[in-house]
Amino acid sequence: QVQLVESGGGLVQAGGSLRLSCAASGRTFSSYFMGWFRQAPGKEREFVAAISRSGSSTDYADSVKGRFTISRDNAKNTVYLQMNMLKPEDTAVYHCAAAFRVATTIPSHPHEYNYWGQGTQVTVSS
Repeated sequence: QVQLVESGGGLVQAGGSLRLSCAASGRTFSSYFMGWFRQAPGKEREFVAAISRSGSSTDYADSVKGRFTISRDNAKNTVYLQMNMLKPEDTAVYHCAAAFRVATTIPSHPHEYNYWGQGTQVTVSS
């Protein structure tokens, strides 16, 4: 069992920045790929970003590429999402997720992830 708790969400104006954190339980954090997903009301949950076990590789949705940065600190059992140049369309509940995976390719679909946090609200005003 892995428990994930997100924090750092809030209200920000367009063009601003937020940094989300996801704290994980357990002693095998480095064994998991970590990802961020978001879901707005009435919309499907969508992939945002993911990072490999060592942090050496990352993947981003086209909609956030160049604006968001995912990182992890395995010593702190924490994954981060730095969000810059925020847009109103970034408004959503952001969830972190953990995936145990033997393949080296970074998972980008919700069904590939085993554990989920409860989410943190991000609201971007225009």
